[in-house]
Order: sequence, then C-alpha cells, then structure tokens
Amino acid sequence: MSNIEVTPVASSGERDQFIKFPWHIYGDDPAWVPPLLLERKEFLDRKKHPFYEHGDAAIFLARRNGKIVGRIMASDDPNYNAVHQSNVGCFGLFECVDDRNVAAALFDTAAAWLRRRGRNEIMGPIDYSTNYVCALLIEGFQHPPTLLTSHNPPYYAALIESCGFRKAKDWYAWWFSEPAEAVVRLRRIAERFARSLAVSIRPVNMKDQAGESRRLREIYNQAWEKNWGFVPFTSAEFDHLTKELKPIAVPEFTLLAEVGDEPVGFLLYLPDINVALRHLNGRLTTFGVPIGLAKLLYYKSRTKTGRLVALGVVPKFRRHGVAEKLVLRIIEDAMIKNGVTGECSMTLEDNRLINRFLEAIGADRYKTYRIYRRAVRDPLQVPPSCPSLTRSA
Repeated sequence: MSNIEVTPVASSGERDQFIKFPWHIYGDDPAWVPPLLLERKEFLDRKKHPFYEHGDAAIFLARRNGKIVGRIMASDDPNYNAVHQSNVGCFGLFECVDDRNVAAALFDTAAAWLRRRGRNEIMGPIDYSTNYVCALLIEGFQHPPTLLTSHNPPYYAALIESCGFRKAKDWYAWWFSEPAEAVVRLRRIAERFARSLAVSIRPVNMKDQAGESRRLREIYNQAWEKNWGFVPFTSAEFDHLTKELKPIAVPEFTLLAEVGDEPVGFLLYLPDINVALRHLNGRLTTFGVPIGLAKLLYYKSRTKTGRLVALGVVPKFRRHGVAEKLVLRIIEDAMIKNGVTGECSMTLEDNRLINRFLEAIGADRYKTYRIYRRAVRDPLQVPPSCPSLTRSA
C-alpha cells in the first residue's frame, strides 16, 4: 500500500475528478446509468444541500502512482444517532478498482475521519443518510438501476467484506410483472376493507406545495419511525427533495389518503427518468447547446417504466386497507390505463407485512441490496510512507 495515497478533496477541480471517476469503473457496464454532473455537484455542495445544516461529511480520492483509483465519502448525522441512541457514522459514494489494498485505504480513511468525531461504528454504503441513495447491489446486476437506486460492479461486495465489514441489513426491489393480475387481487382486499373504514384518496395539490409537503413529511416520519435505519427528514431536507422531484413528478401518481380531514397515508410513484438519463452521458448541454435537455424531454415523454418510491401509512390506520387502496389506485391509473410498469423498492428484508403483500399481488423480487457495518478501529494498515491516510478534510 506504500504507493496508495488517500487525500481529502480540497478544490473544485478535485471535486470534478471525484464526480467523474465512476466513468472509469462503469465504461463497459451496459446496465449503468451515468448521473447528471450538474446534479452531483449540487449534491456535494455544502452551501446548498440541507444535510449540512445538521450533519457533516468529507470526500476523499485514492491515487496510486498519481492515478485516481477510488473514492469515498464519510458522513456524520447526529440526527440518526439521536433517534437510535447509537454512535455510528456512514460511508457512501464508494467507487473503487478491483484492489483490496485500495479499498482498505479508503475505508481506513473514512473510519479515521469518523473516529476523530467520536464515532465507534461505520455503516454503508449510505450517501448522507437512508433518506438518500443507499445500499450495495448484491443481486440483479443485469438490470439497470431505476430512479434514486444504486448500481455497482459485482466485485464490490468481496472488497467490502475483505475489509472487515459484515451484513447489517438487506433490502429488496420488486417488479410488477403482471399488473392486471395484481388489480384483481387488490380489488378483493379493498372491497373487504371498504365497509370498515371510509378512506378517500386524492392526488397531491401541486398549487399547495408547502402544505402538501408538510403533510407528506409528517406521514413519512410517523410511518417509517420504527423501521431499521430510519432517520426523520428535516423540514429543509423534505422541501429540498420536493423541489428536486417536482419537475418529474406526475400529480396523479402522487397520492394522499385521508380519513375525514386527517392525512393517514401516501404513495409516491415516479416515472423512471433513468431511462432518459442513460442517453445523456451526464450532460444536459454540449458546447453550450442543450442537446442533452432535448434528449431528456424526448425520452421522458416516452418512458413506460416507473418506481414506487414510497408507500407509508401512519401506525394507527394500518391493517385497514389503506396501503392496499393506494397501490390499487396507482396500478389502475398508472400501469393499466397508461401502460406503465415498474418496480417497488426498497423494502426491508424483515418487513414481512409488506413483502408478503407484494408477493400476494404477484410482484417478483428481482434485486437485493445490502448495508454493511463494522467497528471504527485503528486502520488495517497504515505504513509510515503513507501519512496522508490520516489526514482529514
């Protein structure tokens, strides 16, 4: 490892190298979807991203003989630790050549950054928190990632495990292969519950963005509160997410369930904009000409796949058919009427209620993701010739 150097990203030029490094990893991967460079810059902008109002993060590049061979983010979210009474930090945005020594140097650097902040455990891949893209793909590599989900080479799991990490939790992605069959089963369930609870379902009101955002955030933070890895969205984070998703959201596919005037559940189904992003190679403009933007609009209008991103019901209204009615509505309106299909993700491996429900309506589990964890300890190897491994941002 004496010729491996890991240093914090300290300039805009290095930040751009950090963002563009995945192109060196995925050049021959037909399933990879290049991210938008502009979006990645904003995601890492400490002045713009609301995570930095309560948390902190640092990003690092690994070089061997001057050539970039890996990258990693270390992040510290006090809100997560307050909720779980834990002392954990995260690694994310991990990309690496197939070399255990490079991976070890990256993880040791991230762990050292967290150790200096008093954390005793490191978990990931998690980009800031579980409210953002997280988890390592371990099954289903042949399928392109849908919107806001991860993708990685198969060898990453071996690299991570060779550096002392062990499984913390698995997550599943499900594909709606037979939506018409699912509708038949869901109608029977919905009819059975209709007599016990009067639930109204409506699309979100885009003209009342602030009010609807508040309602959705309140439902989310109640519905996910007991889930593994949960961290509540702050108001600033949820407003930021709403602003980002508004250009691609379809009002009829973002549904709010109410009992009387009380919001009790919601469903967010988004067109899979990744279908369009695959054709842009990360850029909306070429030599100042909005060629990428034109392609984005072209493919977006023809996208026939989507992702059920979130489905939540507040605890006291569970087992009353609210979730079933929301899913029935989206399958009828999005999949059957508009010819759109897609996935539901990500569900926790031990969320038996939702996983049995998805199996019962005919969804197929087609991807598995994993979160890893290990103790924050002294580096595996820190040779005297590599002092940069202990540097921080």
